[in-house]
Amino acid sequence: MSVTVPRSDLADAVLDRLVVTYASAADPRQAARMRTYMKDVAPFLGLASPARRELSRAVLAGTPRPDEADCAAIALRCWELPEREYAYFAVDYLRRHVKRCSSGFLPVVRHLVTTRPWWDTVDLLAAHVVGGLVAAHPRLRADMDEWIEDEDMWLARTALLHQLRHKEATDAERLFAYCLRRSGHPDFFVRKAIGWCLREYAKTDPDAVRAFVGRERDRLAPLSVREALKNL
Repeated sequence: MSVTVPRSDLADAVLDRLVVTYASAADPRQAARMRTYMKDVAPFLGLASPARRELSRAVLAGTPRPDEADCAAIALRCWELPEREYAYFAVDYLRRHVKRCSSGFLPVVRHLVTTRPWWDTVDLLAAHVVGGLVAAHPRLRADMDEWIEDEDMWLARTALLHQLRHKEATDAERLFAYCLRRSGHPDFFVRKAIGWCLREYAKTDPDAVRAFVGRERDRLAPLSVREALKNL
């Protein structure tokens, strides 16, 4: 599924500032260490998170609130840049402004989740951006039903994790069904996500999670069971 970068004067201004500001603070030695830690998913500038967020505040100082097209343009253009910190900037920006986006923004997020995917971007997009969109637009649950079935493990992981922050509003029936649907998945990141979403929901309804794991333990991977029951 292809997406088009919208025209956005705000994106032009932000990207011009961002590239200059981030590049001026680059640390090549730290960049090499970060690239190794992240399994060579992308090159890095070498900006530690606290410093990067301070630079981001400088970049955004005085800029207006975005509309949906601005959000899409900024995120997609950041994703086109090679260094990973630009993707982190985009994720932080979308987390801040997700409430300004409609249900029609989901294809943009799908592109971000499936382009150069790794846990560092996927997990935040899942919990804060996809989760925020689904909470505001419940009809997107149908899209999550499709994502959990997808061969792309990062879409499946996103579907599992999108309710992490929903607490009492969690659709428990859907959560448990997703866990069972992908319980036999061969990849570590999906098995881990099953345990993680169960562990998080256990903070809201520990009895329900304990009962689910007890009932379905034989179908769940040992890793998923350990993660789910870690705090129970």
